[in-house]
Amino acid sequence: MPKKHTFDYDLIVIGSGAAGSAAATITARAGKRVAIIEADVFGGDSPNHSDVPMKALLHAAQLYDEARNGVRFGLRSGTLGYSFPSLRAWKDQAIQRTGTSGNRKYYESQGIDTFLGRAYFLSPNEITVNRRRLSSAHFLIATGSHWAAPTIPGLADLSYLTPHTLLETIRPPKSLYIVGGGSVGIEVAQLMATFGTKVYVAETAGRILPEEEEETGQLMERLLHERKGVTCLTQTRTLAAYREGLQKRITYSRGGHEKILKVDDILIATGRTPNIDLGLDNAHVTHTPRGITTNDFLQTSTRHIYAAGDVLGRHSLVHNALLESRVVAHNILRKNKLRPDYTATPRLTFTFPGVASVGLTEDDCLKRDLRAQTAVAPLGIIARSNTSDFRDGFVKLIADHNNVLIGATVVAPHAAEIIHELTLAIKYGLTSAEIAETPHGFLSWSEAIRVAASKLVR
Repeated sequence: MPKKHTFDYDLIVIGSGAAGSAAATITARAGKRVAIIEADVFGGDSPNHSDVPMKALLHAAQLYDEARNGVRFGLRSGTLGYSFPSLRAWKDQAIQRTGTSGNRKYYESQGIDTFLGRAYFLSPNEITVNRRRLSSAHFLIATGSHWAAPTIPGLADLSYLTPHTLLETIRPPKSLYIVGGGSVGIEVAQLMATFGTKVYVAETAGRILPEEEEETGQLMERLLHERKGVTCLTQTRTLAAYREGLQKRITYSRGGHEKILKVDDILIATGRTPNIDLGLDNAHVTHTPRGITTNDFLQTSTRHIYAAGDVLGRHSLVHNALLESRVVAHNILRKNKLRPDYTATPRLTFTFPGVASVGLTEDDCLKRDLRAQTAVAPLGIIARSNTSDFRDGFVKLIADHNNVLIGATVVAPHAAEIIHELTLAIKYGLTSAEIAETPHGFLSWSEAIRVAASKLVR
């Protein structure tokens, strides 16, 4: 009887971020031999370079902004200032507190072997890392993505910022031109404008936050302009970027007219490119420049090799990447294969007010020819707006012909926390009547959900 082939590991995970971490720990706890390989910083992009540091700074910016404008509440805070080095120190402390600094030790405490270096496939079952060959029965590719610049003449010859490199700047630029008005671009715009930067946001779509409801983009554009002095250049195409002295000269097209703008810095927030330079052809893994191709069970064309997270080429939110990682672990350990269920995945923008949405938008319903009904409850309709002196926001609900909730948007303080009631409702098919009949605490922002749901019932 021929001897069964043995490998160094049962699973090698390439990438220690959200898409890789859950699969590694779950599989190791099941008694399997697991290794995890990281090319950059253990913990991945989200806690080290994007979500955690950005949200830490946004929290500080919101406190600063609210305190500065506290005179209406009887607070004497008009002379409040800030120290940018101290803000950076706070950001670094927040990164440390997430546990990423001890992330490698954590994996090792779980019996997982760790390697710092770049992995490269030699064959479907073998990789090399730091000139060392490792073999495995299964692989999970969770290498994530990086910010990529669009093709703009002159840009490659300039030093430009990304949301990653912005977090390491010594001081805020006096003026900043942001290419991309999506969630991250708008977070950056509000952050920098709060600390005194003159910000321009160039977005090719007809509104900022183009993946959200039309009302959301319109409201956030107005608030950014009125409260922060941000100029949102919608339906704008950036044509060129060149150095002119100490500044950058931007040429852009809007409304059929070319215009020139001079700024201190340019930030690119238009999209990310999957990290797929790891010898995928040697492993016979089908891929394109847009990402790795998988089936519904997250298996690549080489069935024992899985992929999850940003490397799939979708804008994979961290909570989606964690979901996919857990699904991969299940599919490796068990015969009954699972598919990731994205039905009720919340989308979050950590501005103030926050933007949170789940399910379908009204545009989505129109594209799918779905018969749907909508209801909007302005924040000003509830008592909390009076005690907090904040009225610029709303809750919008979308229900199908059976009055089952299929989409929701919250623009309000603490929107990221409020949305989960609606996430639960969409996941489990609740009707607007069931939401309206649920008691909502008086003087909570969530009362706006009950009001919107009641409108749908009527």
